Amino acid sequence: MRNTLAMILAGGVGSRLNILVRHRAKPAVPFGGIYRIIDFALSNVMNSNMTRVAVLTQYKPLSLMSHIGNGAAWDLSGRTREVKILPPRTGEEDSDWYKGTADAVRQNLDFIESRPSEQVLILSGDHVYYMDYKEMVRFHRSIGAKVTVAMMTVPWEQTSQFGIGILDDNSRIIDWEEKPEKARSNLASMGIYVFDTDYMIDCLKKSTETDFGHHILPNAMKDGKLFGYRFKGYWRDVGTVQAYWDAHMDLIRPGGELDPATWGIVTNLESDALQYDRPPTHIAPSAHISHSAISAGCIIRGSVRNSVLSPGVVIEKGAEVNESIIMHDTLVSQNAVLHSVISDKKVEFGQGCKIGNPSASTPNRQFPKHLSSGITLVGKWAQIPDKAVVGGNCIVYPNITRDLWPSLRLEDGQTLIK
Repeated sequence: MRNTLAMILAGGVGSRLNILVRHRAKPAVPFGGIYRIIDFALSNVMNSNMTRVAVLTQYKPLSLMSHIGNGAAWDLSGRTREVKILPPRTGEEDSDWYKGTADAVRQNLDFIESRPSEQVLILSGDHVYYMDYKEMVRFHRSIGAKVTVAMMTVPWEQTSQFGIGILDDNSRIIDWEEKPEKARSNLASMGIYVFDTDYMIDCLKKSTETDFGHHILPNAMKDGKLFGYRFKGYWRDVGTVQAYWDAHMDLIRPGGELDPATWGIVTNLESDALQYDRPPTHIAPSAHISHSAISAGCIIRGSVRNSVLSPGVVIEKGAEVNESIIMHDTLVSQNAVLHSVISDKKVEFGQGCKIGNPSASTPNRQFPKHLSSGITLVGKWAQIPDKAVVGGNCIVYPNITRDLWPSLRLEDGQTLIK
């Protein structure tokens, strides 16, 4: 794999994750207690024995850049190993950022050409999965492809969210539809591509087209150079609040396929003072825990069911946390009840508050496409007053302190913002 260069696209805004990306890039969003989303792509690179990777950043990249550091956590630091962070190249106007996935790679062709390779592996930094890229590259080489797309079957009702391909008996893609309203196949692109380096450079230099899925792949198909690699493992795009929550439920489901520890997923704990050098978790005699993932440094005196807790979370006596994702150093005070809540870092839930209503039928009024299944979002550094009642599909913005609450009640679908 030394002849393959990896490029991780990590610059997207990720707006569908709402307030979770208000202070960070989507690939830097915490996941599974101790990880960040980009850890999956970086760890797959490491576990596939790849030694050179570039991370293309753009939107609010500081926490992402700090997390990646020099790449040592993923064995990507040294004389023959590197992880290179590539910020956007602004043109004559400050707003001249990457216009699409292909444009992002095109603007960094000098980096690719300065590191000779046979293939370039294009990855997304916001997917949760395990893949041995060696197998896909071997397939690409053996079949004589110029471009290979990793593909997997998805439920028919989700096909409008993906690029959809039809393969012949030789795995050649003979038809391609990008996010069709009515698909003729449910074999979907995973956003993972292998290009012959010379072919990709030639394609990008000859055209000004901006997106792989909409432009570059259909052109390669017309040339007969596009092939599909079928993947059958676990993979999930966690770019929406619902998918992010679903993936966490997969993590704690008994017998589930999502298993970062077994996959060899690693993270950079030293980059984050909120995670590094935590004491052991303390579980009091009054605690009750079932089907949950509890990180180091947590103190559990109440009840935690079907939930994921990041380091430093405190659940006080009489408190209940159900089917929720609670990030670093959050306090859930006595007798508070949380259900279907995603809480960002350093939130304070007051005594006796009741947060969430998974049966809520009213979508969020401000962001109906983001929240409609009953999940409630609470932003970083927010403070929930004692005895407050917050419904389902609600959003409490970051930095909402107790004095900013107009009342102690937030009905289903409402948003509290400064």
